[in-house]
Amino acid sequence: MSVKVGIIGCGGIANGKHMPSLSKVKEVELVAFCDLVVERAEEAKEKYGTDSAKVYTNYKEMLTDSDLDVVHVCTPNSSHSELTVAALEADCHVMCEKPMAKTSEEARAMIDAAKRTGKKLTIGYQNRFRTDSRYLHEICEDGELGDIYFGKAHAIRRRAVPTWGVFLDEEAQGGGPLIDIGTHALDLTLWTMNNYKPKFVVGKAYHELSQTENAANAWGPWDPAKFTVEDSAFGYIVMENGASIFLESSWALNSLDVKEAKTSLYGSKGGADMDNGLTINGENRGLLFEKQIELETGGVDFYDGATQSPELLEAHSWIQAILNDTEPVVKPEQALVVTEILEALYESSNTGKPVYIKGE
Repeated sequence: MSVKVGIIGCGGIANGKHMPSLSKVKEVELVAFCDLVVERAEEAKEKYGTDSAKVYTNYKEMLTDSDLDVVHVCTPNSSHSELTVAALEADCHVMCEKPMAKTSEEARAMIDAAKRTGKKLTIGYQNRFRTDSRYLHEICEDGELGDIYFGKAHAIRRRAVPTWGVFLDEEAQGGGPLIDIGTHALDLTLWTMNNYKPKFVVGKAYHELSQTENAANAWGPWDPAKFTVEDSAFGYIVMENGASIFLESSWALNSLDVKEAKTSLYGSKGGADMDNGLTINGENRGLLFEKQIELETGGVDFYDGATQSPELLEAHSWIQAILNDTEPVVKPEQALVVTEILEALYESSNTGKPVYIKGE
């Protein structure tokens, strides 16, 4: 059985992750490509599409004209909710690139649409599919770390501000590194802790480096006039059960301690960090131990092909969930909690006060 997939947004993330991965899944046919810049859609069709694939500049036309099973939304954050809801209502399953939406209200509209239509919805948190992430998730599920009462979500770059697209545009994206890379680290931390009940947050965003002229940067100097989002943001999250999480995110921090999309966990029986591969620490017979996990041996193979990239595993797992009518690995309700926390952290930074998150 083949699955007909359409892409909305044929820019960086579609070319960097979604289309190359989907093209390697044997059950997938990429049959529709939509982008406001027609040349981008045409290039995507030429490289990844079937012979009969079509190109569009209007997503509504694509959804009504094409016989699609699945849509991947790969556009700026501000349009995630609108496009996802429209695709679900067009009888398509949807994978939306992270973060789920700019606001929790928009994210809830996506979940409501999925429930109303009976279609599947997932969000592109591919870091869950890394070998270290899967191994850590499994040992947490087995209780090897005990009660996990503290976690750290790491998303720190030294000088790697994305200067292309709309990354620096607050209106289009809803924020900077917190909503861009902090979202991956937070998702990974919540998932491994299996804790999705936040109580309140305190956060602070900074614009300390954004106005620097001719700044040293991996992709060349940024334009201070266009840098309308934060360059760093930090937050403290307290969960309903008393556990807490420290979230650090920055595109340009003057730090040599650089780590991105990683988590550190601290439990009553042991701890874990991703600082140098994956290390588990604990106590045994009155003595302390450290255990370095060999990540190249493929011991945690939840999906076909232990050596496949996280992006390909994500695509394969998603398509199999559709074919087998099973739940996707990334559930939209989990992604909603990530958005709720990020939204609350920005609010806390703006007001200078703690923000309480109301549960369902």
